[in-house]
Amino acid sequence: MKQSVIFSSSLLLLASFGFLGFKCLHTKPSATKAAAENPAALNYRTYCAGCHGDNLEKFTAKKWMDEPGNASVINSIKMGIEMQGMPSFQKTFTEAEIEELAAYVKKGIPEDKSSLKPAVIPGGVMETEVQDFIVDTVVSGLDVPWGLAFLPNGDLLISERAGTLHRFSEGKLSPPIEGLPPIRAEGQGGLLDLCLHPEYKKNGWIYFSYSALNKQNGKTVSNTAIMRARLDGNKLVDQELIFRGDHDNNRSHHYGCKLAFDNKGHLFFGIGDRGQHDDFPQNLDNSNGKIHRINDDGSIPKDNPFVKTKGAVASVYSYGHRNPQGNCINPVTGELWETEHGPRGGDEINLIEPGKNYGWPVISYGINYNGTILTEFTEKEGMEQPVFFWNPSIAPCGMTFLTGDRYKKWQNNLFVGSLRFQYLERVVIKGHTVMHTEKLLQGIGRVRNVVVSPDGFIYVAIENPGKIVKLVPVE
Repeated sequence: MKQSVIFSSSLLLLASFGFLGFKCLHTKPSATKAAAENPAALNYRTYCAGCHGDNLEKFTAKKWMDEPGNASVINSIKMGIEMQGMPSFQKTFTEAEIEELAAYVKKGIPEDKSSLKPAVIPGGVMETEVQDFIVDTVVSGLDVPWGLAFLPNGDLLISERAGTLHRFSEGKLSPPIEGLPPIRAEGQGGLLDLCLHPEYKKNGWIYFSYSALNKQNGKTVSNTAIMRARLDGNKLVDQELIFRGDHDNNRSHHYGCKLAFDNKGHLFFGIGDRGQHDDFPQNLDNSNGKIHRINDDGSIPKDNPFVKTKGAVASVYSYGHRNPQGNCINPVTGELWETEHGPRGGDEINLIEPGKNYGWPVISYGINYNGTILTEFTEKEGMEQPVFFWNPSIAPCGMTFLTGDRYKKWQNNLFVGSLRFQYLERVVIKGHTVMHTEKLLQGIGRVRNVVVSPDGFIYVAIENPGKIVKLVPVE
């Protein structure tokens, strides 16, 4: 498959710096991970790595790299380069911080300039196979943004995995919204996905998934839960717990949990195996390692596939899953599609059908993390094959079908984020077959989520440093 992301020749000639875009929300990084970290390295990671790469590999070779001293670098950071979309940082950093950052950048440029790649420059046109676009940084100063949901007035709700919910309105990020339940924000757990009820304008329901905190015999345990609530100012009210996974444990991974409504008002979500694949995914008597379907109030649809199966959890829609990290409805066909993490290799795209067994851990295209064989089988009668799988694992996270006609040559394509390799993947599907893929935004950072706004734009959530970017199409 041909996969490419390139820059226009004019930008290749212009690019020297390109930190964050015009619409950044410039806030000082929190001191969380950073007490012992080089301050210049922290500032680079927070403000620069999203465009210039974690290892300073995304710069265009320029004379300043070989000039004595750091005057050119200091000037670029302080004054910005407006024509390239790089803002001035003289109000963001002190003089000393600018000098330290300049020295860090200058020292980190490799001797072999041929190894450098063009920067991801907000405001610069990115040329892809069929659809060009501009990267516009909308929100910065985040950590690990997980869920994104647009309110009817255009405000954006953002969940942070650390356990806070914020509203981004008129260029400002709200203080944490009050009224969340107890959350275990540890490991892969925390405040997870967000979505609005399909009739939000009438009922005001906001849905969110999270790792629900609990205590058992003095130990902290948790499992995935779904709550709905309404927003009143900067506070959640009318909270209703509509689902809680069974079999809590003290592990902090494989929670799932992306949310998706179909056009009949059913809510779909996945829960991972919670690190216990020998016990749960193949058995219907528990909620783990499953895709679930419930009504909007948490009740069980009468036509769920295992409603009449003795001992089965009635919300189960499909089973044999490892760690579902994407859930979305194909707007053309109404079908449910899902992405999930495999072990070492074998990440999957699945077409989810009611009552089907997707094989984990009996069949897999991956192996154990230590390199040993997990299973001899990649297929078995009665178990579904993935529509597509990745080897090596890309750690897929976030997933959406493109709707609307903003991006005329990407219509109905599927978009999947990669945590491990830090890009957005465009997936061309015909029927139930993946025909082609293309990597976009390579090196931008760990892509946690991708959504389409009500007005048809693609928004991408990046983590560590956390930000939200918008892809603005260019004809």
